[in-house]
Amino acid sequence: MNGPQDLGGQMGFGPVAPEPNEPVFHAPWERRALALTLAMGATREWNIDISRHARESLPPANYLALSYYEIWIAGLSKLLLDRGLATKDEIASGRMQVAAKKVAGKLFAKDVATALAKGGPTSRPETTPRFIPGDKVRTKNMHPTTHTRLPRYLRGHEGEIMRLHGTHVFPDTNAHGKGEHPQALYTVRFSAHDIWGEARHPRDTVSADLWESYLDPA
Repeated sequence: MNGPQDLGGQMGFGPVAPEPNEPVFHAPWERRALALTLAMGATREWNIDISRHARESLPPANYLALSYYEIWIAGLSKLLLDRGLATKDEIASGRMQVAAKKVAGKLFAKDVATALAKGGPTSRPETTPRFIPGDKVRTKNMHPTTHTRLPRYLRGHEGEIMRLHGTHVFPDTNAHGKGEHPQALYTVRFSAHDIWGEARHPRDTVSADLWESYLDPA
């Protein structure tokens, strides 16, 4: 979706200014935000793409006013309410007020390190790719109201297939409970001059990992 998370190429937000020696967490509550997100992901009530869509579908004014982990908590709260795992009063008070709903999985403290190391692999059995490295492709000019991993600033542009990463879960369907629909994933290289205009040097490039259904032959 063309939500507040898709800021690539938009003006008015200033430059990216990395913080020197930035800590993993700026405050203790951020550590807890990560822990809560991991723990609730283990319930199997949703997948990572559903979780991402919950964050990006926050009202733009709210999203842009929140910090990184505040966005995580807002998205998690939305999922808890949608799945009937908590009420608004429980979220506001931080205390359980109704009987807990049974869930399919739990994350125990002893398993956290293993879960973090394993992650959530998205690779699936190989399918026959439509493109090979060197092929010229053009991204589709689409504006879905649902989840997509195709950045807005790359839509409708011509690029070159640089690498095939195998077959992976398709997030656009997985985010809405419509199945994984695995497909080929490619690194595609674009001319920065074509994307951003004359302000960019003709030899500058931008690369993105894109799923096959985002692409047409050029």
